[in-house]
Amino acid sequence: MFFLPLDMCFCKYFEEHAVENVIQIKMSRTEPLSQRLRSLDFFRGVVMFLLVAEFSHLFEVLMNTGNESITAVADFFFHHVKWEGLHFWDLIQPFFMFIVGVSIPYSYANRLKKGDSEKQIRNHAFRRAFLLLLFGWALYCIDPEKIIFQFDNVLAQLSFTYLLAFIVVKKTPMLQAVVALVCIVVSDLLYRFFPVVGFDQAFVAGQNFGAWFNIFISGYEYGGHWAAFNAVPTAAHTIWGLMAGQLLMSTSTNTEKLKRLIIAALICLAFGYTVSMFTPVIKRITTTSFIFLSGGWTILALAVCYWVIDIKSYIKKTLVFTVVGVNPLFIYLFASVGGGDLFQKIAKPFTSTFIGVFSPWLASFILGLIVLFSLWYVCYWLYQKQIFIKI
Repeated sequence: MFFLPLDMCFCKYFEEHAVENVIQIKMSRTEPLSQRLRSLDFFRGVVMFLLVAEFSHLFEVLMNTGNESITAVADFFFHHVKWEGLHFWDLIQPFFMFIVGVSIPYSYANRLKKGDSEKQIRNHAFRRAFLLLLFGWALYCIDPEKIIFQFDNVLAQLSFTYLLAFIVVKKTPMLQAVVALVCIVVSDLLYRFFPVVGFDQAFVAGQNFGAWFNIFISGYEYGGHWAAFNAVPTAAHTIWGLMAGQLLMSTSTNTEKLKRLIIAALICLAFGYTVSMFTPVIKRITTTSFIFLSGGWTILALAVCYWVIDIKSYIKKTLVFTVVGVNPLFIYLFASVGGGDLFQKIAKPFTSTFIGVFSPWLASFILGLIVLFSLWYVCYWLYQKQIFIKI
């Protein structure tokens, strides 16, 4: 396979350290940052802050300024590509998947310090994967008429990618890289050679293996042509994150760690852009070119955060993003089930009355900022109380 030399080359830049993740269903009141990687908390916080901002409807407001340039910029940064191509917003889920992988070694090390056994860690990991799947399904499970089964959101996908990363966490980096490669290759081959008539057009929306798989497990094709099967190739992002986390926990110098991250990122980007010449970049079905391109940009983003925060300390105060990053599951679920809409209902009468009479657009913009601040303040309040909700 032409993927193999790249993946083997990629894996050699990560150190071999066997670590695991753990889960706990409780509210922890221990200091969250004492044993954490500051750049990782910052990276996760930025990603979660952007996800929370989506629920404030600020992105919709920016799309309606009437200025074509602003609309184009907002579309690139805050909306997915309709089918083929790559926008900044298409990187948000890979960021999150990768970050979960990076955090695995740190979570496991903390659990070992607390005296957890291998069996406890393993049981918690499987329970966590189940709960992520349950929560991911629950976000879509009820429509006005019946219970539905849809598994294309980030939590449902993460349940699989996290579990697979956990299973290989004590394996060698070479084997981890091979597993990631297999996930990518299997998906690529299924799309290219799926034999069912009507679903044998690899990269045509609604006529490919991903659409067939959606119908097979849910009974219908998902809106926007998002594929539930994306969890399989996307597992590469979480496994690569695991490998990066093990590298960052190694005894190598900071400079060597940074160098390996950058080299791995450049390899992925070079390969991804090469593959894109004959495999279109499509996030909605997670093509091979998308996996490598998004993986490359994600590793590079971590490298930049690591250099700026942990090595150079150019950014010393990261509280604004960190308070969101230490309670990611809670704020995502809270915003998803109506937290943002609740704050909007509370604030809208005031912005409409006092600002809307002068500028309806400005009223909507201020309303979005208020909702975003309110969601952030919930995280800040939990942080101040030292409450960290985990599963």
